[in-house]
Amino acid sequence: METVILTVFDILNLVLILLLWIYILRIFKKLPEKIPTHFDLEGKPDHFGGKRFAFFLPVLSVIFYVVFFFITKYPETGNFPFEITEVNQKMQFFIMIFLLKWLLFLILLMFLNIQDYTVRYSLNSDSKARVYILLFIPFIFISVMAAIISAYIYQ
Repeated sequence: METVILTVFDILNLVLILLLWIYILRIFKKLPEKIPTHFDLEGKPDHFGGKRFAFFLPVLSVIFYVVFFFITKYPETGNFPFEITEVNQKMQFFIMIFLLKWLLFLILLMFLNIQDYTVRYSLNSDSKARVYILLFIPFIFISVMAAIISAYIYQ
């Protein structure tokens, strides 16, 4: 069951990365030469750059995927809040790997939302983000806290 859950997250994360790339490759020619590269807390752009910046999040998503992939392949190198023993090793490694794959999923969803908003704002300055960007932060925080609590429960 554990491997099924982790495999599903791997597939979902790869699908999100592919969506990021497909989306930007399909729309790139329609983008103006100058696009927003940063938004303030109200969702208004406060920095602009060349349209090639549109590839930043897709490239960053691939880098994150590769880094997270290698971290989850060698969980014994991770930093745990207590000693890992033969008794708790399997559960602790599962909690860590699950957390990382879940966090990557949230980050990729956030990237997709930011990418979508950047493109839509570039083409129409009246556009709004489909999902409020800061909404992702509590989900990330709660996820990390849940993983820490789970790790202590199963120590």
